Amino acid sequence: MTTTPSTPSTAVAPPLVDTHFHVYTRSMPLDGNAWHEPPEDASIERMIRTLDENGVLFGVMSAASLFGDYNDYTRLAMKRHKRLRGTAIVHPRIDIHTLEQMRDDGFVGIRFQWRYLPEIPDLKSSEYRLLLRRVADLGWHVQIHDNSPRLGPVVEQLQQFGVPVVVDHFGRPDAKLGVNCPGFKQILQCIERGNTWVKLSAGFRMEPPSLAKEYTSALLKVAGGERLFWGSDWPFAGMEDKVSYAQTVAAFQEWVPDERLRQQIGGATPLKFFFAS
Repeated sequence: MTTTPSTPSTAVAPPLVDTHFHVYTRSMPLDGNAWHEPPEDASIERMIRTLDENGVLFGVMSAASLFGDYNDYTRLAMKRHKRLRGTAIVHPRIDIHTLEQMRDDGFVGIRFQWRYLPEIPDLKSSEYRLLLRRVADLGWHVQIHDNSPRLGPVVEQLQQFGVPVVVDHFGRPDAKLGVNCPGFKQILQCIERGNTWVKLSAGFRMEPPSLAKEYTSALLKVAGGERLFWGSDWPFAGMEDKVSYAQTVAAFQEWVPDERLRQQIGGATPLKFFFAS
């Protein structure tokens, strides 16, 4: 069943695509290393209603690390709503037949959620080389979430595998260093070399949130509107009662005051990247 989005009551056009949000229910099996236990369901129905109420036509669901490689609910959402795409958390030894079925179900990439790992996996290991080759063969991308001090070198390494790389949440620079964070600068260099995109998302998680505008300005100088996406990070895990969807849309308008650029970042760029095939 597919619903028709309503027109939001705002004079400013909302983004066409939200490229970062999650769906889950409290009944789903939490991963043993889950950092948060959701207080309520972020159900498919609630998610679709939220997109519709804010005039967002398309969505890309990010695999929630809270549930490890349980991707079933994301798959169900895409089966019900063709306006959705998703990423999955997978074991590196996953077989190609399963990945091909996931592609047919609407998955467009895998997510490395490594921010909470004491040590990051070895991408040069045989199992990760195999996984990344399969991701490349499928035409998928790697979505990665970590803090900039560790993230910069990993993004550079991922580029060597020939897979498109999508960096979550501005690349999470060290707040004390801001745009001068060495890892953040490495990400900017990766964007210049190509095949790397960054999400303007979860600005409310920055300390202070005003840093998000500084990060956006630095990213725009290098990426323009061609290598940036926007995402709400709904339902705001860990901050469920402190943020509203409308506030994330308003923040995007503040970060990117130029309407043409907003339309590109919130529309043309993600539509081409996630929905072209």
